[in-house]
Amino acid sequence: MIVYYSSASGNTQRFVERLDVEAIRLPISEDEPTLLIGRPYVLICPTYADGKGRGAVPKSVIKVLNQAENRAHLKGVIASGNRNFGELFAQAGKIIANKCHVPVLYRFELSGTLHDVQAVQQGLEQFWKHHG
Repeated sequence: MIVYYSSASGNTQRFVERLDVEAIRLPISEDEPTLLIGRPYVLICPTYADGKGRGAVPKSVIKVLNQAENRAHLKGVIASGNRNFGELFAQAGKIIANKCHVPVLYRFELSGTLHDVQAVQQGLEQFWKHHG
C-alpha cells in the first residue's frame, strides 16, 4: 500500500494516480485527525525545504510518523522534489529514511515522468515480494 502527502499543487497526487495502486492520501492540514495506518506501507513525500533545508518534511507527515504504530508499519520512502534545489533535492526522503530507519526507494522530480512511474511500479512490485 502507498500512503502519500500532496499539497494543493497536486504534483504528488498526479504521480500516485498514474501508479494505479492502492493509496491513501494524508490530510493536507495538520489540524485534521491523525491517520492510523494498520499495515505495511511505502510513503511518498514531497520536499518543501527552504534554501538551507529547513522544513523539508511537511508537518502533516511528521504528525503521522510521530505515531509509533505508523512508524512501525513504514517500510520505505519515495521522495519528490525540485532539482533546482541541488543537494536538497528530495531531502524529505533522506530525513525520513534516517529517522525511521527505512530505505529511500526512489526519487523523482515534481509530478514525475512516464519513466519514473514505470520504474516505481516495477520497483514496488519487487519490493513487496521481499517485504510484504
